Amino acid sequence: MARSGRRTSQAITIQTVAERAGVSAMTVSNVLNNSPRVRQATRDAVMTAVRDLNYVPNMAARALASASAIRIGLLYRNIENAFLSSILVGALDATSRLGAQLLLRPLESGDPKEIAQQMQGLVETGAHAILIVPPYCEVANHHGLTRDFPVPVVAMSPGDILPGDHIVRIDDFGAARDMTAYLIGLGHRDIGFIRGGAGHMIHRTRCEGYQSALRDAGLPIRQDLIVTGDMSFESGLVAGETLLDLPDRPTAIFASNDDMAAAIISLAHRRGLDVPRDLSVAGFDDTPIAVKIWPSLTTVKHPGKDISAEAAILAVSLARGDRESIAAPTEKYLEHRLVLRESTAMLGQADQKR
Repeated sequence: MARSGRRTSQAITIQTVAERAGVSAMTVSNVLNNSPRVRQATRDAVMTAVRDLNYVPNMAARALASASAIRIGLLYRNIENAFLSSILVGALDATSRLGAQLLLRPLESGDPKEIAQQMQGLVETGAHAILIVPPYCEVANHHGLTRDFPVPVVAMSPGDILPGDHIVRIDDFGAARDMTAYLIGLGHRDIGFIRGGAGHMIHRTRCEGYQSALRDAGLPIRQDLIVTGDMSFESGLVAGETLLDLPDRPTAIFASNDDMAAAIISLAHRRGLDVPRDLSVAGFDDTPIAVKIWPSLTTVKHPGKDISAEAAILAVSLARGDRESIAAPTEKYLEHRLVLRESTAMLGQADQKR
């Protein structure tokens, strides 16, 4: 009886697939784990080899072995926040795809001692690398907690660069500048800005982006139009009261996150102001609340889920000791974009008082 020219799955290994595709076994593993770091041409070559060889990987065994080898710790802020939820989901999805185990630890405060204790606690429970969200990653860097730490640390979405640290983020300065420039392009000249909490680097960088756009347009920077919140809906209400009580109130308000922007829209409704006819409102993050309120919110798309997924992939590479990853601190930027919805309009369509 003539044998089929196609090899059975029992007769081949992942190395066989690698040789057929002309890549390393690690690359084959990355493709089979759906790692986004593999180029499409390489992915196609590997999958062609898999089909040609009729290779059926033992997914359960591979995942079990990987999970026992790689553990990634994640320190997160213990509050209800849609952006932080997306961070957790992205990290969980990525580590699951890579066969790594995710260890979670919440933080109650930004106290450096607590952060250091929790970082060390993750190492003691077996973490080979650690992911940290803001503002804790910023505090850890400022106090030197990541310097000479026994395992790699990756900062997710810090508001600015963190010297010496691995980071995955967007350009917060550029994103705030772009949104402010958009509002200026709609004809608005008196634009209120709600800063993030003083403990976050975005308190500075996003405000600097807002001010840069005003300067580029030759507009004055009115300090009375800049107020501070703490990223919560309630703080947005307080900040909104301050801005809308001004005798020369703004015609547009840009908030440092969607929760505070949603509060501005709610407050405007209570005061009988039409959004966007009487007041344009913009936010930051593009969290689910942006499309649950009326009118839907113009905002900056901040890809939190993608940022944490990329950070988790980097953390796994660092934990494995990949030479390219550990050669120098990694600064990876993901793209932001403006999502234009119904909460903003041309000033000419509003009640122009000037």
